[in-house]
Amino acid sequence: MSPEWITRFPELGKLTASEQKLIAERAQAISLPAQTTVFAPGLPAENFLLVLDGTVRVQQVSSGGREIVLYRVTGGESCIMTTACLLSQDTYNAEGITETPVQAVAVPKAAFDELMARSAEFRRFVFSDYSSRITDLLHVVEEVAFERIDKRLAQKLLDRADESGQLNATHQDLAVELGTAREVVSRHLKEFQRRGWLELTRGQIALAERAALERLAGGT
Repeated sequence: MSPEWITRFPELGKLTASEQKLIAERAQAISLPAQTTVFAPGLPAENFLLVLDGTVRVQQVSSGGREIVLYRVTGGESCIMTTACLLSQDTYNAEGITETPVQAVAVPKAAFDELMARSAEFRRFVFSDYSSRITDLLHVVEEVAFERIDKRLAQKLLDRADESGQLNATHQDLAVELGTAREVVSRHLKEFQRRGWLELTRGQIALAERAALERLAGGT
């Protein structure tokens, strides 16, 4: 495929001409509609995924059916779950689902292995992104383990609301984001509504008192 996409990843621009040619010749452009499963538990990683546009949500499902969002991959980013599987030659233990239409580049495993072996710049690109994402994952673990659910819910509402204070989200959507049960989210949302901080309608939430939610999210 044409090598212009490499400019979306500045670190790849540091590869030698021959290395850029290799990755450009081997890579394949892929286009996926929203709500497409990109990978799932038990499947092997066959390509190194680089997202150009759109968003892929990576989540894990417990044996009891509870879901938690681990992170999202957006334009100009790679998926560390895929990277980990390629490096360990193991299968996925999470699933990736497109939240929006996605344009991406898939670098076959053989080309990925070759570049990892011969290019210090490519290794630096892979491990730099990997390190950054691991930090994000540790933050998710810390929040789930130690932060009060009402504080996390307040912050999530603030993060997802648009400028007018509106967000389209079901109670189940928010439960998945926070790694908790839908009933827990519903209970706290109803309490927030009782306090006059927001209004609940089917599939939509309107923030009425941002300042109060900000104080709760900040722990004050």
